[in-house]
Amino acid sequence: MDPIIEEGYARLLETLEDLQAKKEESASELRGSMGALLARMAADTAPVVKQIGLEMLRRAKREASGELYDQEFYEKKMIVLGKGDPLPYRPDDPSMPVDAQICVLDEDGAFHELMYTNIEIRTDSYLASLAPEEAFDIYGYELVFMLYRALYEYAEKDEELTAALARTLEYLAS
Repeated sequence: MDPIIEEGYARLLETLEDLQAKKEESASELRGSMGALLARMAADTAPVVKQIGLEMLRRAKREASGELYDQEFYEKKMIVLGKGDPLPYRPDDPSMPVDAQICVLDEDGAFHELMYTNIEIRTDSYLASLAPEEAFDIYGYELVFMLYRALYEYAEKDEELTAALARTLEYLAS
């Protein structure tokens, strides 16, 4: 093979190795900064949570048919960001199994882990605060995606509403 081709090929391989090392370094730095990124996104999303958030069930009684009654909800609205594999029991009461475990963001911009227990006569929950780093360790990159998606969908719906209001005003003016 021509020495120039061999030398160029060797340089190309070196360049690829350098790029791979830089990519690994950047990915490692990003993973280390995910807590800070999530904290910042949560703080920026918090004002919107009051408008788009849900009232999450705290506890309720269950009829024989399975319908819920005497429902109590958490005071602050929340958005659901991710679902995790349920722990075998709740941290507040080891006798209570966990049927569903989700990560939520409340209207103050705080992450929480919400665990639901369903037994014959009632549904009960446990809400535990999570630091952004803990939330990322448990739920991963899905949190970043879901925060972005929540704001994106809210903006889309807001644009649709604004356009509908403009059409209505045009209709009334004509």
